[in-house]
Amino acid sequence: MCVNLRINNNFVEDEDWHFAAENYSRYIQNHKDSRILFLELGVGCNTPTIIKYPFWRMTYLNPQAVYACINLGEADTAKEIEPRSICIDEDIGKVLREIVA
Repeated sequence: MCVNLRINNNFVEDEDWHFAAENYSRYIQNHKDSRILFLELGVGCNTPTIIKYPFWRMTYLNPQAVYACINLGEADTAKEIEPRSICIDEDIGKVLREIVA
């Protein structure tokens, strides 16, 4: 896992990013009505339109979807999807270590 932060005009959008984005879009389109977990790890409110808001929207539109986030101090969800949300307000490393233990 790596950390990506918006620090300049090259924010993660290199050739590999575009390749992965195309694969991701295809996957989402092919599974938009399936059971799916939108797992968000440490996404803050610096750029919520890239991950957070799309995850909320896709969860809202798909009644079989679940949204989960692990984020110390910023584990929240949209009111409309609260019944299908799991928000863990803890350190990501600690939670992942507990999961694999």
